Amino acid sequence: MAASINGVGGVGFGGLTCSTKTPLPSSRSSSFRVQMSVPVEDKKRNYTLQKSQEAFNAALNLMPGGVNSPVRAFKSVGGQPIFMDSVKGSHMWDIDGNEYIDYVGSWGPAIIGHADDEVLEALAETMKKGTSFGSPCLLESVLAEMVISAVPSIEMVRFVNSGTEACMGVLRLARTFTGREKIIKFEGCYHGHADPFLVKAGSGVATLGLPDSPGVPKATTSGTLTAPFNDIAAVESLFNSNEGEIAAIILEPAVGNSGFITPKPDFLEAIRRLTKENGALLIFDEVMTGFRLSYGGAQEYFGITPDLTTLGKVIGGGLPVGAYGGRREIMEMVAPAGPMYQAGTLSGNPLAMTAGIQTLKRLKAPGTYEYLDRITRELVQGILNAGKKTGHAICGGHIRGMFGFFFTEGPVHNFDDAKKSDAAKFVRFYQGMLREGVYFAPSQFEAGFTSLAHSPEDIQKTVAAAENVLSKI
Repeated sequence: MAASINGVGGVGFGGLTCSTKTPLPSSRSSSFRVQMSVPVEDKKRNYTLQKSQEAFNAALNLMPGGVNSPVRAFKSVGGQPIFMDSVKGSHMWDIDGNEYIDYVGSWGPAIIGHADDEVLEALAETMKKGTSFGSPCLLESVLAEMVISAVPSIEMVRFVNSGTEACMGVLRLARTFTGREKIIKFEGCYHGHADPFLVKAGSGVATLGLPDSPGVPKATTSGTLTAPFNDIAAVESLFNSNEGEIAAIILEPAVGNSGFITPKPDFLEAIRRLTKENGALLIFDEVMTGFRLSYGGAQEYFGITPDLTTLGKVIGGGLPVGAYGGRREIMEMVAPAGPMYQAGTLSGNPLAMTAGIQTLKRLKAPGTYEYLDRITRELVQGILNAGKKTGHAICGGHIRGMFGFFFTEGPVHNFDDAKKSDAAKFVRFYQGMLREGVYFAPSQFEAGFTSLAHSPEDIQKTVAAAENVLSKI
């Protein structure tokens, strides 16, 4: 099989050709022979997804569901997934030549825009030295210093390769430090696909309407307690009925995996108080919110300092990365300094560190978060106004470069509220926006993201497109 992967509009992979020496078995009739490059002059033709359909049909024989992460399969919004060819700034181009204003941002990392020139130049220089060393390198310490200086709770940090891995490590660490096994998580919050977290989870689990995942032993989740987000009374009840047994509370300080849901004014403060009173640790999962709501993350934005924090997405600048960190006395329990074992072949690899360093440098510039706040407010308010103008029940909100909206009157304070959103209407809206050249996450239960590359013109076009689509559905 062969696929030419050439850039669109001068952006791409330098004519790289992927091929295998052995052809697919004849029973797999949909061999992967989709020409992925698109001439610039063809990009304005009528909207079609023919090549994406062909690519997806071939992928179905190669990967479960044709994708490598479930939400990408478009099951909750209909149609087949769109196969992308290239990205630049705030825009994406698919293999059929369609151009989109992108509000997924690779699910959060692309906060300064896709394929940023400075990041790419730095990566090219780093690659000349090698892609992975399997030993310490100076870049790890540079990024570690940047993270520690930015995030209030972090005095030491351990880099890993994904948000899931970070949450796995931080959970084991909390149990090691406290000598307790039970944890509290919130319904609709997603902390990766590790067994203990797949209880009333959000993200793809919610998108696909799946129950708690098969293959997870009951013993693995027996120590996982759940409560509705923003419900302090429920958390107090769990502490009362499990006195002296709860190691930690883990939560997204602003939820991004049930759609975008913000905490009530006193919720995080009350959670912080309850953990201290009960000898439990507070863990902020800032894989989404870290360096996005502010340079110091949600904890800086809300003024609440947890004991431990997980990070990902933004700190890798678009390359695979994760991290967990916190108070020195806790982190010194991680091997080799302490007894809690965790390791990773590509942890701290020079490419991810380089992209992260360059991204954080850009984010530290004056006016960064003010700009994100301004354009995201205009986007969300424009969509809400368009919805109300065209007679739809709609609510939503944003913080800096993260946003969401629901087709319900609201307010939305937790996952049960989010599920009241009109899912069928979201599907019609989503498909209409694709045809208008706007790419949102293919799920009602995922947050949206803006970037420094989004222009006022991008926002104006998106709002105009939304009003046009909303007037027709």
